Amino acid sequence: MSTPILEPSPARVAAVLWDMDGTLVDTEPYWMRAEGELVTSWGGTWTHADAIGLVGNGLHASAAVLQSHGVGLSAEEIITILTDRVMDQIAEHVPWRPGARELLAEVRAAGIPTALVTMSVRRMADRIEAALEHELGGPAFDAIVAGDEVEQPKPFPEPYLRAAELLGVDAADCVAIEDSEPGVASAVAAGTTTVAVPFHVPLPADEAYTLLPNGLDGVGLAALAAAHATRLADGAVR
Repeated sequence: MSTPILEPSPARVAAVLWDMDGTLVDTEPYWMRAEGELVTSWGGTWTHADAIGLVGNGLHASAAVLQSHGVGLSAEEIITILTDRVMDQIAEHVPWRPGARELLAEVRAAGIPTALVTMSVRRMADRIEAALEHELGGPAFDAIVAGDEVEQPKPFPEPYLRAAELLGVDAADCVAIEDSEPGVASAVAAGTTTVAVPFHVPLPADEAYTLLPNGLDGVGLAALAAAHATRLADGAVR
C-alpha cells in the first residue's frame, strides 16, 4: 500500500538517489588503507590528511594524487589495484552505515524509485548492491551510475543527472543523499534536493542543502519529504 508521501502533490519525491562510500557503507577506511599500502609500496609517504583529501573524489583524480606521491603506475592500474584491495576487505565485512539500510528499505516499500550514484567502479557498486539485496530480501536499486560510466565525475552534476535520466524523472524532483563535499556539490549542481550526512569530513551548514550532522540513524522517509517540501517552499526550484 502506498504511503501518504506518494499521493500527488507538488512536494512528491520522484526518486531517492544514494551515494555509496561513506553514506550507505563506511568503506572510506578501506580505501585509505589501500591507498596507504600502495603509496608505501612505492617508497612514498601517505598520511591521514592525504587520505581525507580524496574522500568523494573521482577515480582518476584520486589516481593522479597517488601518482604525485610516487606511484609509478597508470591511472587504470591504480584504480584496479585499489578496487581489488577494497573489495577484498568488503568480502570479509560490509561496514553498513547506521540507519542507511532501514531508510532504503522504507523508501523501497513506499514504491519510490532509487538509484545508486557512486564514484567507485561498477563492479564494486554491483557487489554492494548484491549485499543489499540479500539484506533487504529484494532489489535495492532501479539504476546504478558508477565512476567508470561517466565522463565528468563528482563534483560535476553528470552522475546525478544521469541517474535521474535512467529513472525517467527530473533531477529537481529527486532527493539525493551524500556525505562528501564533492558529492554534495554534484547533487546540488544537478538540481536535486540534497541531504548531506557528513561522516569522515565535516560539512558546513548551507542553504543549498539540508544538513543532518548526526547521519541517517533514525531518519525516515518523512524527513526526506520534509526537506524536499521545504526546498520547494523556499522557491529553490521552478
